[in-house]
Amino acid sequence: MKTSLILAIVYLLGAPFLGALLEGLDRKVAARMQGRKGPSLLQPLYDIHKLFCKQSVVVNSVQDFLVCGFLVFVAFTGALFFWGGDILLVFFALTLAGIFFIMSACSANAPYSSMGAQRELMQMMAYEPMVLLTAIGFYIATGSFSVRQIAQAPVSAVCYLPGFFVGFLFILTIKFRKSPFDISTSHHAHQEMVRGVTTELSGNILALVTLSHWYENVFLLGVVGLFIINSSWVSIPAAVLVCLAAFLFETLVDNVFPRVKWQEMLKWTWIVTLAAGGINLMIVMLIQ
Repeated sequence: MKTSLILAIVYLLGAPFLGALLEGLDRKVAARMQGRKGPSLLQPLYDIHKLFCKQSVVVNSVQDFLVCGFLVFVAFTGALFFWGGDILLVFFALTLAGIFFIMSACSANAPYSSMGAQRELMQMMAYEPMVLLTAIGFYIATGSFSVRQIAQAPVSAVCYLPGFFVGFLFILTIKFRKSPFDISTSHHAHQEMVRGVTTELSGNILALVTLSHWYENVFLLGVVGLFIINSSWVSIPAAVLVCLAAFLFETLVDNVFPRVKWQEMLKWTWIVTLAAGGINLMIVMLIQ
């Protein structure tokens, strides 16, 4: 219990810095793929510091409240996960955070934000089935929804859930807002809706959204690591390497594939969910 509390505190304090370094690494690797030098690894920290120093153009007070709610629930989601809580509750809290984010865009009553909010809802329809299947898969493989007990299983969950692992990596492209599924907003300057769901945000409010995404990215990589971790200490460095490989793979996908329409995103995400997750679920249930 004491170790779990320490992990939760480390996540709350350290995830923003790790998330910033990951974003810096993403920019650096993407630049190298495009034949450029790229910015410093610490550039995201400089950017968010600049945002906090700028004056915000407040659309309405409700939007500020909803953005703060988004940050709080994302941080709570990750803290609960690293504390070792119920993974179903973890995923439900993540969904609630996403709803706060969508509502903040809708409250702006602006065309680009509204379009971004609608597309964000489409993205939720695409990835939520796989997220719920992942929780069910962990339970079937280990007999528990507790993150702490899943991590202490004698065999890594990925041995029973390779299809779930592939399906979760697929939806990470949506959650990391990478091409070809960056339809609601984008970290790059190729979005036809300006910045989509975050168009009306500025200054410290936009900085809070950026901070929330850093928390979320570290948490999602933690779920990837949960597929690998078991009762052996050797699995911990192995999980770290797998998380890093998964992140770099998403960067590669972002730079190779062009953005698709929301219909294609929904179709292919559900196909992968049914093919990888559904078939894997049936096989595991038959074996056990």
